Amino acid sequence: MGSVRGRGDKSWEPICTRKADGPAQVYWQALLTGDRGVVAEILGDPQNNLGPNAVFDTSDLEEWKNYRFNFRRLRLWSLSYEQELTSPLHITASRGYADCLRLLLLRGAAVDFAPGGKTALHEACAAARTDCVRLLLGFGADPEAVSEDGYKPLHLCKSPDSIECVRQLLQHGARVNSQTEEEEDTALHVAARHGLADHVQLLLRYGAELEARNEEGQTPLNAACAQPHQPQDMDRYYRVCQLLVESGASINAADRDRQHPLHLACKNANAQVAELLLARGANVNVMNYSGNTALHNALQMTAYKLEHQPELVVRALLNYGAVRIWPGSLLKVLQYCHACPRVIEALVNSYDRVRVSEAWVEAVPAEIVQKYPRFYQSLFSLEQRPRSLQHLARCTLRTFLEGRLLLVLSQLHLPSALHRFLLLGFEDVLY
Repeated sequence: MGSVRGRGDKSWEPICTRKADGPAQVYWQALLTGDRGVVAEILGDPQNNLGPNAVFDTSDLEEWKNYRFNFRRLRLWSLSYEQELTSPLHITASRGYADCLRLLLLRGAAVDFAPGGKTALHEACAAARTDCVRLLLGFGADPEAVSEDGYKPLHLCKSPDSIECVRQLLQHGARVNSQTEEEEDTALHVAARHGLADHVQLLLRYGAELEARNEEGQTPLNAACAQPHQPQDMDRYYRVCQLLVESGASINAADRDRQHPLHLACKNANAQVAELLLARGANVNVMNYSGNTALHNALQMTAYKLEHQPELVVRALLNYGAVRIWPGSLLKVLQYCHACPRVIEALVNSYDRVRVSEAWVEAVPAEIVQKYPRFYQSLFSLEQRPRSLQHLARCTLRTFLEGRLLLVLSQLHLPSALHRFLLLGFEDVLY
């Protein structure tokens, strides 16, 4: 039980779809289009020798390869060429043709047949075909079947639409904490990595292990923080991390590279997640295996994450007591981060003074200066003049409250403008 590696009877001869003609070609086309009437007619004709467990070889069929879903194709290797095998059950399950699927099952299709290294249940889950998943499980499909690549159906539920597939699998006995064989991911790792908050919530209700480690030493929280995502997906990943943290996930769990969730969230420039972790007590100055703190990670990725507003991450880290960059390295930071002047603003405003030289002017391309003239002119002018008294007062107070800044400010009923100023609110100019 649970494994589909053994392919059973090898006596069948795969039908090469490239060469198929007559009834075989009609059968193939009917399966692709979900034509239940034609499929029933084919199955009802004993002369064509085409049954519900027929095997098709699609190795050289380009349009079939293009139809594959979001998991690696599973193959059967022969001595002479590479076969990519499928069956009527797999075709109908992956395309959501529940009527055809039911017909095949009633006509004796082997529910756990796996000619290509995975079952029809794997296919249905990967394609988020809820009706087909429910039907296959109802006919006794094994929810713990292991594909040739070491995945169980639960591990292939990677899209928002697959939430009901997850529910069906769990209700039919799928083990919530089973791991993939190579990556050692649990379903919670998979859901967290894909930013699926509903999946995470459901898996946690079924007892998913918060601190399970995969092959890279990541917990599900690490996996969520590590996954690169687009700006429009930042809220989804924040919600996932919030669920994990509120359920008790360790905020300082380090993976094999000693990357903590905060390191990873800052590398992805997700300020919401970074602030969530910081508010829960994440160590702002812990170093990873490479000697980087979270602030180093944020600065290294600034140029590549401009749409994510990396300045919000940098400001949050500084307000939570991140050790500042050595002043002598500010020129290097300017060279790499000039396209995001607000990052430079936050950093420069965290010092009472900085030594601006002609090299600073040369470090910023002319087109960037033209794009942000007011800010860069104010930055370069610091070479000839000291910072304002207002700024010096801010630095003095921040230094005095170091390590307690946010705690103390929350208890002082300051005007909102002054509160923002003390927390390095952006003004797009230096004085």
